[in-house]
Amino acid sequence: MHKHKIVNLFESRKGQMDELLHRDFINNGIATFPCRISSYHDIINPLSAKQYETPNPDFTDYLESGAAVLPPDCPIVLDIIEDCLTEEERKIIEATIHEYYAYKLGLVEKEEKRHKKRFLIMTVGLIIAGFLLWFSQGLDEVPRELFFVLFWFMGDTLCDYLLLTGHDLRRDRRAAGQLASIKVNFSKSFDESDYTREEVDKLHSEIEQDIKKTLK
Repeated sequence: MHKHKIVNLFESRKGQMDELLHRDFINNGIATFPCRISSYHDIINPLSAKQYETPNPDFTDYLESGAAVLPPDCPIVLDIIEDCLTEEERKIIEATIHEYYAYKLGLVEKEEKRHKKRFLIMTVGLIIAGFLLWFSQGLDEVPRELFFVLFWFMGDTLCDYLLLTGHDLRRDRRAAGQLASIKVNFSKSFDESDYTREEVDKLHSEIEQDIKKTLK
């Protein structure tokens, strides 16, 4: 009886994600991720060659696991806490992070385009299958059954895209765009940022300008 009761309690427990996010990360609509490092290679993969730098997988896992629970309208500021980097290394780190997530965004865009092309093909196929069904009313049952199967397959694929896949792709695109627009700061110590309205507006303006550059 006691075990049954504790199981019911576990099932009834409510999450506190929004409260925890605002306590730990989000301030005035800006998410700040502190990242304390002791060397350049905590962020840059030590296996990568100069001018072909890639991020350390541990670093990207840390950043992406935090970003995965953020609201889609929340800009991200990465605060790298360090006293070990040269100015050149800071520039390389910032460029590598932006380029890496720009590539990830490009992969999402490719997948989205592939599904949109498939959607258009299936739409045309559904229309054709509908005409075939309409004009084949006098045919035997077997040929019409093939047209029914074709019509059902096209319709099922369209519904999957409209109700499931399309939603997931838009969500992935927003998440990738959010990380591709990340702002990188370097500091000697971490002080919890209390963003003013002016700082929030400035950050939004910088992100807007960066995004507009990619649309040209």
